Amino acid sequence: MLIDSHAHLAAEKFDTDRAPMLQRAWDAGVSHVVVIGDSTSTARDVARLDPRRLSFTAGVHPHEAHAFDADRDIPRLHALVVDGAVAVGECGLDYYYDHSPRALQLRAFESQLDLAHEVGLPVVVHTRQAEDDTARLMQAAALRGVCGVLHCFTGSPALAQAAIDVGWYISISGIATFSTWERDDVVAMIPDPQLLVETDAPYLAPVPHRGKRNESAFLRSTVERLAVVRATTPERLGLLTASNAIRLFKLPLSPST
Repeated sequence: MLIDSHAHLAAEKFDTDRAPMLQRAWDAGVSHVVVIGDSTSTARDVARLDPRRLSFTAGVHPHEAHAFDADRDIPRLHALVVDGAVAVGECGLDYYYDHSPRALQLRAFESQLDLAHEVGLPVVVHTRQAEDDTARLMQAAALRGVCGVLHCFTGSPALAQAAIDVGWYISISGIATFSTWERDDVVAMIPDPQLLVETDAPYLAPVPHRGKRNESAFLRSTVERLAVVRATTPERLGLLTASNAIRLFKLPLSPST
């Protein structure tokens, strides 16, 4: 059993073949995909293509924080939550690209953490070269009972430990298959109940699919690589991470589905 915990299946890159792309995922053993909302409501529309096997989230990405308006966007996100979103996000902080001023990124992130607290949903967090602020806000949110996942993790062991300590999840993407990957120590340190896997499709296709558009069917390559690092089998790791995704997002599935 495999669950892709983070995929941008509403991206334009899938507009010409979304249905066959999804069929390839089911054929590859993927049971469910969490379709990520990152500023628009299209994730919900994609999830409606197959509500049994697709869920969606609602959020504003830090790259778009420059256009974030709490009075407009929080009610819009709240409406998507009411309509069935399983998490708030993708939101967070990106001090690498800095497409939005950092003060505006912080404001948008804090507002979405507040929303997650209000509605009782987990939060999907993007963080890049913003470890101190991410850890600070994550710890404060956890004190209020907010749980979440640091998605596509490439950060330090210190940030991973901060997430582990407050009960958050850490999701590993196909980057773990790249020759440049240097975070097997993080992969090994994540407790079983806090590990997720994802594609981040259409980005970051894993080896042996590097250079291609990523899609959920490629998730198995990442699972196989992580199983080696954690000295287990792909089957056990797939079931483990699927069970974790079901628990975090409260998906209407059982691990044997």
